[in-house]
Amino acid sequence: MFLMLLGCLCCSAVFSVDISCRDERGDPVDWFLIYKLPKKKIGAVGTGLDYMYLDSKMESWMMSAFLVNMTQGAIGQTLSQLYSGAYKSNSSVYAIYNDAPPIIKYNVSYGHTKGVMLFDRCQGFWLSHTIPHFPSFPEKGYIYPESGKVNGQTALCVTYKYKQFFHIVNQLLYMSPRFFNCSVPQTFSPEFSLLSKLCDNMKVPFDTDRSVEELVSANGEQFTSFVKSACFVDDIYSGWVAQLLAVNLLVETWQITGHPLPSNCSLPWHTLNIRRVRALGPALFLSRHDHSKWCVSRDLETPLTCLGDLNRDKAQMWRGGGLTCTRHPLIHKAFRRLVDDFMGC
Repeated sequence: MFLMLLGCLCCSAVFSVDISCRDERGDPVDWFLIYKLPKKKIGAVGTGLDYMYLDSKMESWMMSAFLVNMTQGAIGQTLSQLYSGAYKSNSSVYAIYNDAPPIIKYNVSYGHTKGVMLFDRCQGFWLSHTIPHFPSFPEKGYIYPESGKVNGQTALCVTYKYKQFFHIVNQLLYMSPRFFNCSVPQTFSPEFSLLSKLCDNMKVPFDTDRSVEELVSANGEQFTSFVKSACFVDDIYSGWVAQLLAVNLLVETWQITGHPLPSNCSLPWHTLNIRRVRALGPALFLSRHDHSKWCVSRDLETPLTCLGDLNRDKAQMWRGGGLTCTRHPLIHKAFRRLVDDFMGC
């Protein structure tokens, strides 16, 4: 109890040093979004490192002044809190997971999910993304993989208060992430015994095949986490989220995998695959060059935006993964404007 009280007193006294998502200037931010553009665009070939950026202080996308492999960008600034020494600390918890970790051989038995958590007894961040072989092991510092240049990628970072991480860890249980680097110090072990088990690759039973959790960011923004286990054998977009939330979805996922699912109008609420994206520039690119996973409600009057882990692919119906969704109108507007063409039924 004393440690918890001391931690909260310290972080409330010096907000600027709290663990949080960091913006392009390195300042704390409630949430940010990154959309890395693919190397191959229609009529052009780029670096594969340029990206669009949006955060809670902005109203629309901007092209970042940095490249995604630079430490000055938002992802680099955010992860620098881990790489600068937090991974050695006993006063914070971190966990890094990726079904395609750097160096380690790929294993399809894990959930198709990627992310990083770092938090202390006050708050921290959850960075979820779509980039294979990323991030690097903490002792190696910030390294963006060469393989990450080719296709488009997305990342969502949200700053959460300490208690929210109990809900986040519970969601991770269902997704079966492949944790490849973790630290849960003994002072956190009683409360985060589940995370310790997951980091040790222990099989922990769960009651249902999927889970929904309402999450609240440090500044009060509402997010909803939808996660499914491998036991829920269905498309997370058409078979669950669209029907549960009663919305028609436009979905952007990688369309080059073995057995992509077609647009689905057979259910009450439809799921339509995006064919082409129009980013800032303007830069046009096809879904087969975009490894990101996101969806927006087709209807402008009922804003919904989700970012996640899973492609609309038959094989991934048997994989764990999730979506983090928001009703934020500016986020919906930002993503809805990116839809240049989609496939009807």
